[in-house]
Amino acid sequence: MTTLIESNEHKSLREAVAAFAKTHPHTLNAEDNKRLWQEAAKLGYIGVNLPEAHGGGGAGITELALVLEELGAAGNPLLMMIVSPAICGTVIARFGTEEQKRDWLPSLADGTRLMAFGITEPDAGSNSHRITTTARRDAATGDWILTGRKVFVSGVDIADATLIVGRTEDARTGKLKPCLFIVPRDAEGFERRPIDMELNAVERQFELTLDDVRLPADALVGDEDAGLLQLFAGLNPERVMTAAFGIGMGRYALSRALDYARERTVWKTPIGAHQAIAHPLAQAHIELELARLMMQKAAHLYDAGDDIGAGEAANMAKYAAGEACVKAVDQAVHTLGGNGLTREYGLGRLITASRVARIAPVSREMILNYVSHQTLGLPKSY
Repeated sequence: MTTLIESNEHKSLREAVAAFAKTHPHTLNAEDNKRLWQEAAKLGYIGVNLPEAHGGGGAGITELALVLEELGAAGNPLLMMIVSPAICGTVIARFGTEEQKRDWLPSLADGTRLMAFGITEPDAGSNSHRITTTARRDAATGDWILTGRKVFVSGVDIADATLIVGRTEDARTGKLKPCLFIVPRDAEGFERRPIDMELNAVERQFELTLDDVRLPADALVGDEDAGLLQLFAGLNPERVMTAAFGIGMGRYALSRALDYARERTVWKTPIGAHQAIAHPLAQAHIELELARLMMQKAAHLYDAGDDIGAGEAANMAKYAAGEACVKAVDQAVHTLGGNGLTREYGLGRLITASRVARIAPVSREMILNYVSHQTLGLPKSY
């Protein structure tokens, strides 16, 4: 699958990643997943968006999304690419201190360290203004003390630290504002509990408890007063990368269905000759291509520094990709019939996984709210 707006460099990168991904078995266990991550990092794929001055490829979210899409299209999606280089790496590269950049970016780029991201809370859901994880300053030492809970945090067990979204009190207004803190995995009072998921994925989900976690002053990323600006510097790439995750998964499911439809013969012709099979697969292909175009638009806007434009496009891309992914997976399973639910073909596990692109990191309903209010100018109901 190629697009007209891609440069020759992008096409070459896409071909190289696709060739690399096809040489690896599906990452069905943690060891395979770790090996794939490390080999991809050695080739420069994991840190392709991070600054060259700190060991990265010097490219952008456009290239990182391309990498994730091609890995997913080969059946090897790396969920932590959304989190470690895209969210955490981007935030540190844009707003971190020079010391934070030197400390974290080279190891995030070469795959030797991972960083998780914690924003969602049990009682806040999609309302980030209700985040209750608070950070207060110890007047005597200058340390930060974090207290709160987070849920659905991916890969905490394999991450060296977690970028936590907390809230500090504005000295002028008394209102709480979001701030970002690097919390080491072994910080005292930082506890994790795995969430029992029916999602069949290598990366596990966790609930976190921060019980008066004491951090040095330099654990704060960026300006204490920047608030939402820094937060959305990470959330827009997250949406673009989730779109890439969904598109790659959808492409993988579609390719398995096409192979089957070409070969499976009932009566005298392959089942792919029947329009009842062919047309839904063609529709799935069209919708995946349309979602990719919006994803590329969002990535280009973000890389060009248009945060506002990227916000709208990234939400639309994530919505389109989530819908296209679910439809592609469902149609692939239906094409294979009973075989679609066997382990041999590996599609049944995608029925649950494809829903991730719809509900995370933000639900499709909240995206529709965003477009209704921000794009169409309609009033809010909340």
